[in-house]
Amino acid sequence: MTEEELITLRRQLHQIPEPGFEEWKTQELLLEKINAMPQEYLTVRTWRSGIFVFVEGMAPEKTIGYRTDMDGLPIEEQTTLSFPSTHEGYMHACGHDLHMTIAVGILSYFAGNQPSNNLLFLFQPAEEGPGGALPMLRSQPFQEWKPDEMYALHVAPEYPSGTAALKPGLLFANTSELFMDLKGKGGHGARPHMANDMVAAASHLVTQLQTIVSRNVNPMDAAVVTVGTISGGTKQNIIAETARLEGTVRTLSVESMKQVKERIKSLAAGIETGFDCEISIDWGSAYCQVNNDKALTDEFMRFTSEESDMKLVECGEAMTGEDFGYFLEEVPGVMFWLGVDTPYGLHDARIEPKEEAITQAVNHMTSFLSRSS
Repeated sequence: MTEEELITLRRQLHQIPEPGFEEWKTQELLLEKINAMPQEYLTVRTWRSGIFVFVEGMAPEKTIGYRTDMDGLPIEEQTTLSFPSTHEGYMHACGHDLHMTIAVGILSYFAGNQPSNNLLFLFQPAEEGPGGALPMLRSQPFQEWKPDEMYALHVAPEYPSGTAALKPGLLFANTSELFMDLKGKGGHGARPHMANDMVAAASHLVTQLQTIVSRNVNPMDAAVVTVGTISGGTKQNIIAETARLEGTVRTLSVESMKQVKERIKSLAAGIETGFDCEISIDWGSAYCQVNNDKALTDEFMRFTSEESDMKLVECGEAMTGEDFGYFLEEVPGVMFWLGVDTPYGLHDARIEPKEEAITQAVNHMTSFLSRSS
């Protein structure tokens, strides 16, 4: 595909962001592009709202996987782009429109230039939630075509375009959603002694949750406990019977994640006793860490440094979450940051990644995969 065709596809995808496992328009558009490619070496299968594409190698000794994510985010777009989202309340604010376009660009090259080894392209739904990697990993097509190694990328606003940033070992954190529902006894605002106020209970709980990282996690480790929303009550003179907290937990180690969750449960039990209420906890979607295979990462970094036009940066680990980590628990592989040079961060309604990064990434990965395959 030409650069113009890739940019056109990215803009089409940007206009149709969809929730996890509901990426039907996205799937339809991707299939249209894939089916227009030479089909001699391709086998295409759909899986829920995702897609598998197997590329048969000439003399395969292994299968190399390449994964992209597909879903958008529930964010109202505030960019200056001339091709904004047409789906009200949804936006590709995490770069998945670029991710998919890059994957299609790489695939289009190998559809016309048969690789030596087999390639497996995974268009994965629901990365933003509830999590598509684990069920896709367990699916029949993946197990049938299971790769021997896997690769993926994620856009990075803070790096200039033309940059690949990565490191061996831990790259992304362990993450878990957090939902806490408090139930007590409502009542009249003039008779607080006859009620159990869940706004007060929730406020105390939020304050206590902020002590976990500072007082329960080893300061040489790293963790985050964030309460993003708090809701409770219905009217200014009614004591709230219920309240709800929604947040996220992120840690750089599996052990710290277990420790933080146990501490959250202990603090909730204390609030239950102190405020005579009930608290239920739902951990929602939980993603394991992204851990880059050392040997494959070293080779990818060497290639980037010596045989590519991309600038190599060895970065530190990040508290971002990515369910690509589930694939890496079973298959050795590499994820890297792709610079897209925008002042607005991931999940920001104003993010405008530089489109030049698309062709840069396609050229980089086709060269790398051609060499590896």
